[in-house]
Amino acid sequence: MTGMGRFITFEGIDGSGKSTQIQLLAQTLASKGYEVVLTREPGGSPGAEDIRKLVLEGDPDRWSAETEILLFTAARRDHLERTILPALAAGKIVLCDRFADSTRMYQGLSRGDLRGVVDQLHSLMIGREPDLTILIDMDPATGLARAKSRQTAEERFEDFGQALQEQMRKGFLALAKQYADRFRIINGAQGIDAVAESIANAVMAELK
Repeated sequence: MTGMGRFITFEGIDGSGKSTQIQLLAQTLASKGYEVVLTREPGGSPGAEDIRKLVLEGDPDRWSAETEILLFTAARRDHLERTILPALAAGKIVLCDRFADSTRMYQGLSRGDLRGVVDQLHSLMIGREPDLTILIDMDPATGLARAKSRQTAEERFEDFGQALQEQMRKGFLALAKQYADRFRIINGAQGIDAVAESIANAVMAELK
């Protein structure tokens, strides 16, 4: 199936199940004949993946919030140029695990009052919002426990603790109100299959 490309992002606190659900949605869309590109942030292009290692590994205080914003924006610009825009131009559906909304939260809100800086850089260097954003909402304690159980090298933000996750949940829900036209809130406390069905219903309603 071909047609207009759509840019769909997944957001939520750490451990909310985004990675699992984005894979399930990709399978569902592919089964219906859509061409799907599955990607992530930070990352999604060779240059952006290099930056990913810089920002997700190491000591929690490795970078200042200001430096992080610049690194994430640089990674996002490369990702946009090399992966997202070409796929959209080809009429594909791009499913992205995190995008600018995560930077608005993690760097713009939690690590200083820098939301304005994030939005300014986004407007100047990115200039593209998702067509649809799926926010998987869940209890911060449960999400953090899930995230820590993965035991990967990419735990720098999880190491900030539960207080950050609670702040992030409130922030994401506030973003969903601010950008209500593109956000769809999904109850992440449901079973995996129920969450997947809720997401698929929300997405298919937008693709019709």
